[in-house]
Amino acid sequence: MTLVQITHNDLDGYGASTVAACFAPVARVVHVARYSDVGPVVEDELKRLRKAEAAETLLMTDLGLEEPAIAFFKRFAAMNRNRAEGARHRLVVLDHHASSIDQLRRQSLDPAPDPERPGLLRTDLGDPDLYVLIDEAHCATRMTYDQRALYAGETPSGAERPELSALIEAVEALDLWRKTEAQFPGGLALDEIFWDSVSPLVPPGHPAHDRFVSDLLLAAARCLAEGATAAELERRAGGLRAGLVDALLANEPGDDATLTTRMRLARMLARSEALFHPLKDGTLLSFGLDSGTFQRVSDRVMEGGRATRVVNVQRSGTLSFRSINGTALDGARAFRGGGHRDAAGGKLPNGAAHSLEDAVAQVEPVLNPPAADPSASPFAALKNWKG
Repeated sequence: MTLVQITHNDLDGYGASTVAACFAPVARVVHVARYSDVGPVVEDELKRLRKAEAAETLLMTDLGLEEPAIAFFKRFAAMNRNRAEGARHRLVVLDHHASSIDQLRRQSLDPAPDPERPGLLRTDLGDPDLYVLIDEAHCATRMTYDQRALYAGETPSGAERPELSALIEAVEALDLWRKTEAQFPGGLALDEIFWDSVSPLVPPGHPAHDRFVSDLLLAAARCLAEGATAAELERRAGGLRAGLVDALLANEPGDDATLTTRMRLARMLARSEALFHPLKDGTLLSFGLDSGTFQRVSDRVMEGGRATRVVNVQRSGTLSFRSINGTALDGARAFRGGGHRDAAGGKLPNGAAHSLEDAVAQVEPVLNPPAADPSASPFAALKNWKG
């Protein structure tokens, strides 16, 4: 069964996706930065699942449940009722936010204590394939481990890996802010390594992103399992990243090991079809790239002849244009912006974007407005009138 995961974009969210990938093949991971974006993201998934012929599993982790998410649960259950036996989708929601309990109660969905596990709350939506679980005492990373049978089958293997246990303990100590626990300093060090690496190196949207971040977290956790202190882990972090990049670029044409990690990765990223969406005028659009990464990669893209103008759209709605033919400023002007001829910026009309598709939908009609249909003109009818 195809497994798709929607998760938060912090350490606990990535910890949950790392754990899930240890027990089941995850076809796609969607990282959500803001809880306000959960509604549009799950709406996109619902549209896709309605059209899917075979049953799939959707795993949601570490996402504070607000009204749009809860409305999605109800629509999911309604969709499932209309699907044939054997083609019904499964939804597994693993959360640990107290605010989620409040929101469920406001929607007349009062979570009930699990009779077999104290502290775990279950919400009944009248669908045996829909699991909404909340556990305030544990982080989402641990919940993804404890509830692995719900998305990976009854007897998933790989549960006894020392680095996995170390990862869960460190993330939980940090995410629940248990400062007196021995694992807390390691959790802080892990968090620092995560934020230093999650966006600037292999960015979200690239096919290697989740595997790269998960491998880094597990490698760092392995050091913790072997007794490394937070300071020792910090000193080893550069070597861990370098080793993963060496493996990633082993067969990359033109790789130059004398360059920095980000310089080397820019060559690979500039050739990525997944990171850039071509607009009608030939501009290449990327979404959510780290500003430093965009600067390096856009330069490589244009040097290689793939485009003469590139634009990066951030979740906050800001746009950064780069060009080699003086058209970056023209693009920025269309979005109430300004700057230099080859480096300029603007702002989306809707103020924010939640995905690459959303960004394209907002940018394309502004940069390349559809041609007016002559037949729609009120004068067209007069021109053809023979009365």
